[in-house]
Formats: sequence, C-alpha cells, structure tokens
Amino acid sequence: MSENNGSGGKRLLRLRDGRMVAGVCAGIAAHFKIDVNLVRLGFGIFTVFYGIGVLAYLVAWAILPEEGEDNSILETFVRKL
Repeated sequence: MSENNGSGGKRLLRLRDGRMVAGVCAGIAAHFKIDVNLVRLGFGIFTVFYGIGVLAYLVAWAILPEEGEDNSILETFVRKL
C-alpha cells in the first residue's frame, strides 16, 4: 500500500503484493483506491489505441520506488553516475 511521506501525504509506490509484472498497476490502484483491473485495462487501452501504454508503464516503473525502498530505479541509477 502507499506509505506516508514526510509532508503527511501518501507516497505512490510499486507494490509487491498483487503484482503481475513490476507492481505499477497495483501501486496506482492502491494509491487511488480503485480496482487494479481497471488500471490494467487503462494501460491496455492506451497501448492498443494510442501506443503509449507500454511507454507510460516503463516510465512509472523507473520513477516509482518499490515498496520498502527509499529510491526509485531512476534515482539509484542517477546517483551512481
């Protein structure tokens, strides 16, 4: 589930529970309190009709930290440079 950040708001995370690939859809669904299948359907529709669903998923995978981690994959990569 989403965790609180330092300013008292919820932090969007990739979840480990309920994931099919990287936990992006599960994290978005938990954060906005909607059904995970609706989020997956949305990514599918954007992939089929607009061709950007996969790109959006990859961007979210790179910028959203995994549950229990402080940094995203992108943040970790940039700090190593």
